[in-house]
Amino acid sequence: MSATARRAAAPPRHRRLRVHVTGVVQGVGFRPHVHRLARELRLTGWVRNDARGVVAEVEGPSQSLDAFVVRLRSEAPLLADVEEMRAESVAPTGARGFAILASERTGDADALVAADVAVCADCLAEVLDHADRRYRYPFATCTNCGPRYTIVEGVPYDRARTTMAGFALCADCRAEYEDPADRRFHAEPIACPVCGPRAELIGDEAWPGVDAVAQAAAALRAGRIVAVKGLGGYHLACRADDERAVAALRARKRREDKPFALMAPDLAAARTLVALTPADEALLASPLAPIVLAPRRDYRPSSTGMPRPVAVSVAPRSADLGVMLPATPLHHLLLRDAACGALVMTSGNRSDEPIAHEDEDALERLAGIADAFLTHDRPIHIRVDDSVMRAVPGRRPVWVRRSRGAVPGALALPLPAPRPLLAAGGDLKSTCCVAKGARAWVGHHIGDLHEWETLQAYRQSVEHLQRVFDVAPQLVAHDLHPDYRSTVDALAREGVEHVAIQHHHAHLAATLAEHGESGPAVGAILDGAGLGADGSVWGGELLVGDLHGFERAGHLLPVALPGGDRAAREPWRMACAWLAATDGVAQAPAGLRAAVTARTWDAVAVLARSSRGPRTTSAGRLFDAVAALAGLCTTATYEGQAAAELEAAATRCGERGAYPLPLVTSADGLLLDARPTILAAAHDAQRDADPSRIAARFHRGLAGALAAACAQLAERHGLDKVALGGGVWVNRLLLELTTTALESRGLRVIVPELLPPGDGGLAYGQAAIAAANDRSRP
Repeated sequence: MSATARRAAAPPRHRRLRVHVTGVVQGVGFRPHVHRLARELRLTGWVRNDARGVVAEVEGPSQSLDAFVVRLRSEAPLLADVEEMRAESVAPTGARGFAILASERTGDADALVAADVAVCADCLAEVLDHADRRYRYPFATCTNCGPRYTIVEGVPYDRARTTMAGFALCADCRAEYEDPADRRFHAEPIACPVCGPRAELIGDEAWPGVDAVAQAAAALRAGRIVAVKGLGGYHLACRADDERAVAALRARKRREDKPFALMAPDLAAARTLVALTPADEALLASPLAPIVLAPRRDYRPSSTGMPRPVAVSVAPRSADLGVMLPATPLHHLLLRDAACGALVMTSGNRSDEPIAHEDEDALERLAGIADAFLTHDRPIHIRVDDSVMRAVPGRRPVWVRRSRGAVPGALALPLPAPRPLLAAGGDLKSTCCVAKGARAWVGHHIGDLHEWETLQAYRQSVEHLQRVFDVAPQLVAHDLHPDYRSTVDALAREGVEHVAIQHHHAHLAATLAEHGESGPAVGAILDGAGLGADGSVWGGELLVGDLHGFERAGHLLPVALPGGDRAAREPWRMACAWLAATDGVAQAPAGLRAAVTARTWDAVAVLARSSRGPRTTSAGRLFDAVAALAGLCTTATYEGQAAAELEAAATRCGERGAYPLPLVTSADGLLLDARPTILAAAHDAQRDADPSRIAARFHRGLAGALAAACAQLAERHGLDKVALGGGVWVNRLLLELTTTALESRGLRVIVPELLPPGDGGLAYGQAAIAAANDRSRP
């Protein structure tokens, strides 16, 4: 036989590869994917989770191995996010078969934990199928959906390291778990009515129904308030169309004006409540299943006396409604059984407290609010509130609150951290961040750290991230403000290096870093307040900088902050302060006289004109002043209320005019002098102009001034990038107007897309700065 014939007749050469895969590859069906692919290609070997991701060894013909490597990434499960894949040759063993081995916990944990995922269509179909063994089972899940982050206690991700460890699989579930052809093959939260968690309704009254969910639905139909245990904590639910129930919930929860979120049974129902764009609908129906803020439909009682589908008290003074779709089988069943349209579904807490997630705590804290509790015995390891997003035409949606469904997704650092670090974040809309190497993990939304319970939730979040991602911080970054609770906690850590980072620099860095930029760029950083490098209260800043440092190149005209923090709760005070700065109005405008007495106004005006007391450049407080002058909001019951109502008014108006807001060159840099803006708004208010016209002219004037100022600074410094940061940029109208004006000047605008523009992204910016400067240490 010739050599050619012998080569043709010889069996294909066998090789063995060890493949390491990192990214979001645990808890998403990646090991079953490897198993099925290997069996299909007739390869032998094994796969398992380890501390860094997934590792597999496969053996077989070279051609099959090549196909395996290609298809491993290209056909990865829907929820997987392969970050890196590395293959190396190892010695063949000749072993037969392919197995999923027990996880190996060696080395530093570096595996990425998946976020919680809304129930998939397949699981929901089973729950609604009378013939299926999971019919009406509220906890059906598979490798494509269900709880992940909220039940994880450690990595590698296995059932034994989740809160499902206490539920032993029945024979049927065990068979599914071990069947490579089943979508529940190695689905760690797998459960059924025989062996899994069970729902229970706790309350003083008896309600009709075949099970706890049906009984809770009957209570809701009757106008009761029900605490509902979901994925990341408890919600408080009632009928959205029942004014009496919604008003009772508001009173018991001590939440005066802040809008409640709604849960609609499906997209069709959501469309009847709010005006949805295709982008909005895609967000609602995504595995993330966030609350989406969208313009409300203008419902009015008809002549036939038909009730409103949304009670007035749901969102008393808001042009938007926050709507979400059911994320779990339990919520789907509850909405279907209630059969009363949308439900209010708001966080299970009292105002300013963290969401309740442990059963005993919920029963105690929510006892005076809820009439009944729809609970279950699957523990929630870490509380996670709902995510909130807002679609922006022509751009990626803006995060208002990044939490369930997104956390703990890793973000890259443009300049890797030489040492593991913790970034403490701020005090409002607080989050924390841990980082090592090129990865950073931003924790879930905690809220304002003023209450002891919220501070405890913040500490739990820090501890959980450190444990799950094996981060032992050597460097701790914190805000410059010494009295922030997050700063106090950071400085209490011993055996670490501390670094203080200016608030607005962190906002600039967060925007740059998430786009993979290290700078430099012009930054328009607008928020309510942050301690400036000069010790004053900043909030309307024009910065030129990068991850290493910044120059304050301009800012809003500083004015008095009469009453300090009280000015944020009483916007009329900022109207008084700005008018005092103009010397144009000695007494309260007519529109404010019902809100404040002449004596009080005069006292605050004297304080505002004096050289004593704090001064601020805050953009948020400027919004407050205009909202008060327009008669829209003189007293605020939640943070950002005046600005939200001012934006809502502006969007209802087709006004094309703009108030003057001149730029002045000063010793401090470029000054945005809003005194003419205030005088023009006050003049219109005195003439009883429509508040929406005042609001629209203000937005257009501010956007034009910001664009002009940024263009001047970009030209002066030879830059072409403008980064927007700070909580004011949640304002969709201002964002659209300003970005359009900047882009028309040939500038590249980068805006937050992966994190909220406000303090929810602050910790990530701190981490990016700390990592960059740690690298440059001698």
